[in-house]
Amino acid sequence: MVKSRQKSRAFLKWAGGKYNLVDAIQRHLPDSDTLIEPFVGAGSVFLNTDYSSYKLNDINADLISLYQLVKTQPERFIADAKTFFTPTSNQRDAYLQLRQQFNLSDDAYERAQLFLYLNRHGYNGLCRYNLSGKFNVPFGSYKKPYFPEAELYFFAEKAQRAEFSCASYQQLMLQASTGAVVYCDPPYVPLSKTASFTSYATEGFNLDDQAELANLAEQAQQRGVTVVISNHDTTWTRKIYQQAQLHSLQVGRSISQNGATRGKVAELFAVYQPKKVPRTLQVAVLPQKAG
Repeated sequence: MVKSRQKSRAFLKWAGGKYNLVDAIQRHLPDSDTLIEPFVGAGSVFLNTDYSSYKLNDINADLISLYQLVKTQPERFIADAKTFFTPTSNQRDAYLQLRQQFNLSDDAYERAQLFLYLNRHGYNGLCRYNLSGKFNVPFGSYKKPYFPEAELYFFAEKAQRAEFSCASYQQLMLQASTGAVVYCDPPYVPLSKTASFTSYATEGFNLDDQAELANLAEQAQQRGVTVVISNHDTTWTRKIYQQAQLHSLQVGRSISQNGATRGKVAELFAVYQPKKVPRTLQVAVLPQKAG
């Protein structure tokens, strides 16, 4: 896989973002015309690979709406978004007011502006909604939140090669055709019973979804599609990915309330490479001679 010339950061802060794992992921992504990402998240793999075209999907409608606006109206969007990054806006009361404004808004442009603001001013870059679909991440109390202007412009330029969608992972997996490459970064399996995943979309992603994704990867593999899935390295993930080539490495935690206690966890890459279909013996049926 040919890398991009420069390693680029996403303009969003993202729990579980893959910036630090891009090099490891790239080693498993073969050359192809198209890279498909059913769980694009902050887009670090997209930003640091060099495919001719991309199909980037996420179930989070706010995220995809934001990406489409950055792609189609970069100058206007970046100029307007920058107005939210002021000392006045970086206060708890202002944050809570703008968070409520986001939750009450039906305007796609306004929501996209506020989504970026909330991402950079909220706690740890989390993206979390309650059961009513309301964004509920608390204020982050950062000294001076960074406005990612350069990263936004880079994303906008690269996005000209991308098609964005907000659909189910099942739909994207089933659409992948022979020769395509699929990278999946689903919500991870909890490492313990108490480490439950806080929903980043109103729909959850449970163990049945994890197993279904593995089954869809096997089906795609049979169609000549390369699929790479990231997850925690656990006994259970090794079981559901048993048809894949498994590669494990130690990585640092990206989310922890206490920075001093952030440790290493095992990351697992399940690689489904297309299997060569043996040529079946075909019996030629010769036309019978008349008479």
